[in-house]
Amino acid sequence: MKVILKSDVKGCGKSGELVNVADGYARNFLIPKGLAVEANATNLNVYNEKKAAAKYRADEEKKEAERIASLLNGAKLTVNIKASKNGKLFGSLTSKEVSAAISEQFGVDVDKRKIELPVVKEVGETEAKLKLYQGISAALKIDVVGQEF
Repeated sequence: MKVILKSDVKGCGKSGELVNVADGYARNFLIPKGLAVEANATNLNVYNEKKAAAKYRADEEKKEAERIASLLNGAKLTVNIKASKNGKLFGSLTSKEVSAAISEQFGVDVDKRKIELPVVKEVGETEAKLKLYQGISAALKIDVVGQEF
């Protein structure tokens, strides 16, 4: 019997998959426990619509990531951060500060978890890698400028 899994089932498959299982297993365990629904015409249409919607969303995210990568790849970003007179930062440069500076200077929102930074504790230049989407990344040059207060 073909069923569409509503949640992950060990030994069967992951949520949202169309799988073929024994009739008794489906009727006596999976369907009564709410782990799956029978793959009839109505449920298959819903399954196909959800699959198409997920593919569309993934394509849109990939297009947006490519656009951002082309905009930021090789670009120079200036970040102002509090520093002492001899160029040592109070703390270090964080991906949150880099994300805010990208948003301010380029008008593009990049999640701070997608930014890979080396440890920066001094004023100067460094390079960050942005992992925007699977297989799409950009290299960004960052000019860290000390701001005395």
